[in-house]
Amino acid sequence: MRNQYFPQDTCLLKFLSRPLNRLQLELMADSESEHNNIHRDFYIPTYILAPNASSNSLRLPDVPTCPVLVFVNSKSGGQLGGELLRTFRHLLNKYQVFDLGDEAPDSVLRRLYLNIERLKGNGDHFAAEIEERMRIIVAGGDGTAGWLLGVVSDLKLSQPPPIATVPLGTGNNLPFAFGWGKKNPGTDLNSVISFLKQVMNAKEMKMDSWHILMRMRAPKVGSCDPVAPLELPHSLHAFHRVSLSDELNVEGFHTFRGGFWNYFSMGMDAQVSYAFHSERKMNPDKFKNQLVNQSSYLKLGCTQGWFFAPLVHPSSKNIAQLTKVKIMKKQGEWQDLHIPPSVRSIVCLNLPSFSGGLNPWGTPNSNKRRYRDLTPPFVDDGLLEVVGFRDAWHGLVLLAPKGHGTRLAQAHGIRFEFQKGAADHTFMRIDGEPWKQPLPDNDDTVVVEISHLGQVKMLATHDCRAKSIHDPTSQFSHDADEVDSDEENSVTEERRKFGAADTFKIPDEVKRQNRSHGRKPRLWALLRNLLAFRLERH
Repeated sequence: MRNQYFPQDTCLLKFLSRPLNRLQLELMADSESEHNNIHRDFYIPTYILAPNASSNSLRLPDVPTCPVLVFVNSKSGGQLGGELLRTFRHLLNKYQVFDLGDEAPDSVLRRLYLNIERLKGNGDHFAAEIEERMRIIVAGGDGTAGWLLGVVSDLKLSQPPPIATVPLGTGNNLPFAFGWGKKNPGTDLNSVISFLKQVMNAKEMKMDSWHILMRMRAPKVGSCDPVAPLELPHSLHAFHRVSLSDELNVEGFHTFRGGFWNYFSMGMDAQVSYAFHSERKMNPDKFKNQLVNQSSYLKLGCTQGWFFAPLVHPSSKNIAQLTKVKIMKKQGEWQDLHIPPSVRSIVCLNLPSFSGGLNPWGTPNSNKRRYRDLTPPFVDDGLLEVVGFRDAWHGLVLLAPKGHGTRLAQAHGIRFEFQKGAADHTFMRIDGEPWKQPLPDNDDTVVVEISHLGQVKMLATHDCRAKSIHDPTSQFSHDADEVDSDEENSVTEERRKFGAADTFKIPDEVKRQNRSHGRKPRLWALLRNLLAFRLERH
């Protein structure tokens, strides 16, 4: 059969048969140059990423300036997660871009760092430089970012890479605090290239990590991980090895541990968040746009009674009636914290960003600093800011330039103790992940304890909202206490990890290999230093 051509096909053929003009050639050259720059700055060769890669895989002449590992939650941001995954894989080595729906980050990082150790043991200095310059990009909501942070913390890598976050969630408090924005990003080539350049130029900041420990009576039905019908967030993990000296280490109790980096909250705000997540779980097709998600969240705030709390919310569910709260102002010293009876929501903040970029703590004036010993919110001072809210109207004061919630305390730790009362449940959430928490119906006690556990390295833009107490421009920098690098040695087993991953350990055979290959470089280094010393003297 003869080929059929339409007029537009003929025009296209004529256009394609024309010689390329100067502008087109320049555009092609620019595109090729940009692609080469991406390889030079961010590309990781396959033999570094995959232990069984062919020896013929691409090897770069120089170590990339900013080698990146990219983790994308393809289910975040509606269709954006999948589009972003495809763009990153188009620009970079497909083996350095991972879909979190296909493989967990601890598995990826353990395989990568084990391979790097083997390569270093064989004298591969390229691999050592890659490890030193490595940066991580995680695209997803705050919960996804927290997952990566927990894994990197628990692996206890010798050189943990700093992390940049791409805002693909609804609130995006973590990316917003460190300058990456709160709106869902563009997924086209130019937007992703622009983001990669920002990552390369970003500064490193340390951020406090907070360990959460929860103990409760095991339900009569269901397993421990997760407890049915309790649907706990991904960042809380079942844990059985508790201290023998612990008074709650008795038969029938379950212990959970995890971590957070943004906030822990309890009360009506968590109730609205739980309603939103439940609705999205039942009707995922209705929640594929950030603007739609935020408007749905606002509607649920109305239907849940958050704006009319005094009328629809029983006082028995107010924080003071639900729980006894203790805080640790000084290490090892617990004291009771008074909660005003009208407070219906309590938030423990690590970052100056909550509910889509609002700052509930604000900046205390000089009188508050002097008489209440309150400081501005720093992300690395080892302190949580504890804030209370009465209702949604109270929360709206945060929109004012100097608005803030009810400042309750700043503390190194906080403990909630729940006993039998009028309410049989409450709502909690950590870093945007809510759950419905059953409360005791007999003489049992449910305990939630939050304590400081080390720090993680973040990547931030130079004008970000997050502030360090060690920043020379901070008037509090001279009062900053250095974080004790040995603090883990003083805490019990259940507080040493977040439960996100097993600690990365180098196999004995790799250690032996590294030692055998390491003698010669160390000897040459000694000889070089001796020669340099003799040359200086002569």
